[in-house]
Amino acid sequence: MRVKIQPGSMQGEQVLLDVMTALTSSLDLTEVFSESHRVLSRVLAADFGGLCVSRPGEPGQYDWPMVHDMPQVFFDRYPEISDECFVSAAVIQQPNIVLRDTEMLSRQEMWNSAMYAHCREMHMPVERVISVSLDMGLGWHSGFTLYRENRKAFSEQERAFLQRLTPILARTVRNCLMLGDLARQGDLLDQLFRHTGLESIVLSPPNTELMRTPHSTALLHRWFPDAPCGRFGLPQVLLEALERLSRSGQRMLSGQDVLTFRRPGKSLKVTFLPLPAHPGRTPWALLFQEVFHKVQLPTDWRKRLTPRELEVVERVLNGWDNQTIAEDMGSSLNTLKTHLKRVFVKLAVPSRSKLILLAQERSAEAEG
Repeated sequence: MRVKIQPGSMQGEQVLLDVMTALTSSLDLTEVFSESHRVLSRVLAADFGGLCVSRPGEPGQYDWPMVHDMPQVFFDRYPEISDECFVSAAVIQQPNIVLRDTEMLSRQEMWNSAMYAHCREMHMPVERVISVSLDMGLGWHSGFTLYRENRKAFSEQERAFLQRLTPILARTVRNCLMLGDLARQGDLLDQLFRHTGLESIVLSPPNTELMRTPHSTALLHRWFPDAPCGRFGLPQVLLEALERLSRSGQRMLSGQDVLTFRRPGKSLKVTFLPLPAHPGRTPWALLFQEVFHKVQLPTDWRKRLTPRELEVVERVLNGWDNQTIAEDMGSSLNTLKTHLKRVFVKLAVPSRSKLILLAQERSAEAEG
């Protein structure tokens, strides 16, 4: 029986809670999505559904950990028809935004598409689609799609319902990918402690630290040398974020669970991961990832700008705002603005957005 979604109604909130409970019940991707799909397919009256996950280092290659009533031939043939998939072509342009088929292409274009014909040949008639591309960072992305055989369009209320779920869908896939294999290998916290490539601290708020990797403390000292610290020796900014997330619980639908701190040429990403509850505690992992960026400045800019102006441009290209640049360079905001005006004049650009665009174009030309 289909449940009619009324935003804000008690019934709608209960359905939302049921889906979120399923999504946070395990670190096994197939298990959590199979259970959540049972609820979603009923709520959204979907006949088919699938979740695909990209394979790191293999662009265009996907695993399908969750499918519902889709013929095996679809997956056998998907690599050869993926270039003709109007769904993936549309949603990948707008990650984390739910799209209905009418927002991907017109009805006539859909009926004329090779993908539509392929699906009918495979005895999987597709008349309506709703889909979202989940961008989890760390080089991963995923696609979650529901299909209908009949021509009744997915409503705006149904699109909004799935959009509201999108942040937790993305977090669920990311958490399962990052920690699912570790959980299967043995003790989760012990494996996380040894997880290569990322420093981590595992806490059980409010007062217990469970473990930390050997270099995590030094990393925090490098990035937050003068920041006020609190419990566990963590910078206050991280503690406050953890407290907000802990209060919200694993079923949080909005809010920031990845913080990014930037410096010239590099950034630090701090990811907050809720771990499966242990008896008497709900642990959280803070994962720290340093990312180094090579800022590409056109060669002729180095000849036309002073060293100080080049420092300003490098920070602008890394996405820093004026106040952050001024503080980092030890100058006043007015002095920084003067440097920028001189840069704009020397490079004949009217604004910082045009400066960034020009640098991107010149960098692309150089790589080409």
